[in-house]
Amino acid sequence: MKLTYFLALTLAASFANAENWPNWRGPAMDGSSPEKNFPAKFSKTEGVKWSVDVPAISASVPVVWGDKVFLTAPIVDKQQLVGLCYDAKTGKELWRKVVSEGGLQWDNKSNLASPSPVTDGERVIFLFADAVAASFDLAGNLQWKRDFKETHGAFATQWTYGSSPMLDGGKLYIQVLQRDEPFEFQGFPKGTPGKDMTSYILAVDPATGKDVWKQLRKTPAEVESLEAFSSPVFADHDGKRIMLISGGDTLTLHDAATGSEYARLTTWNLAGEGYNKFFRLVPSPVVGEGIALVCAPKNSPVFAMPLDSKGNEIKPLWASDPKEVTTDVSTPAFYEGSFYVLDSGRRTVSRVEPKTGKVIWTGETGSKAKFESSPTVVDGKIYMTNFWGDVYVVKAGGDKFELLSVNEMGNGSKPNGDAASCRSSIAAANGCLFIRTQDKLYCVGQ
Repeated sequence: MKLTYFLALTLAASFANAENWPNWRGPAMDGSSPEKNFPAKFSKTEGVKWSVDVPAISASVPVVWGDKVFLTAPIVDKQQLVGLCYDAKTGKELWRKVVSEGGLQWDNKSNLASPSPVTDGERVIFLFADAVAASFDLAGNLQWKRDFKETHGAFATQWTYGSSPMLDGGKLYIQVLQRDEPFEFQGFPKGTPGKDMTSYILAVDPATGKDVWKQLRKTPAEVESLEAFSSPVFADHDGKRIMLISGGDTLTLHDAATGSEYARLTTWNLAGEGYNKFFRLVPSPVVGEGIALVCAPKNSPVFAMPLDSKGNEIKPLWASDPKEVTTDVSTPAFYEGSFYVLDSGRRTVSRVEPKTGKVIWTGETGSKAKFESSPTVVDGKIYMTNFWGDVYVVKAGGDKFELLSVNEMGNGSKPNGDAASCRSSIAAANGCLFIRTQDKLYCVGQ
């Protein structure tokens, strides 16, 4: 009887300390979780609680709430885009819902299932790059469905829209940073004539799917530099909720309740001679210790902006030396007082002080393949997946870089180019790592 009571208390304590992973960057929207007891070493046969085949590869991240895992995927042979729900304890597929049908592949690197789902424990919302979204309760019952092309036009991004929807403060936020004129790419028309193609943030009532407000976001950027595949990030500062939007050569701070902009980081892509019209942005911003970090693309610096900034011509608090700290694709993480910046191309990771930009250490992972996933930091460990599906684990904190393990989780294919490459980041929830590879979803835990 005493043993049963002790086990019940232990189990209750473990659940009380567990965290959900409700969106692509986790509970604090910074790529981290406060949970403990995660393995540093594992494989496809070691430490795996379950694995399940997924319909096809996608960059979208699994999101977790309680005993359910949600995922987006394309069904290639049926030309469908689906939302999936799995049992977090067993991997059993509980339901799948077709949200959209039609063309799937817009270029040879991405597909229309790139945006990650988002949940608040009452509903899960799937948004696809063809501008179709649907909300379901956790049992899989449809609540609403919308095609945003009908009211706001197509998502006009040449390299396939990839921003993930976010739930915060009772609103659903959808970011569309896009080109400002219709164009065609590989036979797929982008943009709807007659619609305002200014970039915007849309706030939607998550219960009904109806618009709450639309905040236009104009910048001096041009052509491809207007495009961004980042997602909105939210943070508390000085008693108010802030929304951060990166893209169009600019980082902006907004009142999350109304969308109104109150601060703008001076562009990193200056007009005039040398201006780059092809500076699309991929990484989302990340916040730590009152500092917002934003990464300019293509081996450019990383910039810091204080959250108490106000005005349209904010100068960066500091900027990195791009020869030491930069990233083109991966969104940095914040964990226990440090930013962790994964250099997508050079395969290095750096620990950086938020308020000074001091680089505490930079280390080479030794990966032979690129990283285009973003780092997940939990239990003093940084988890990163490369193109091949190898998960690199690095020690967080400390005075020097320390590689703890390399875990081969992919299907064995090692593409030289970008096709069929693993880009999904890792979710950490309920004591488990949820790892999406080319064709499987793994649940790894102690």
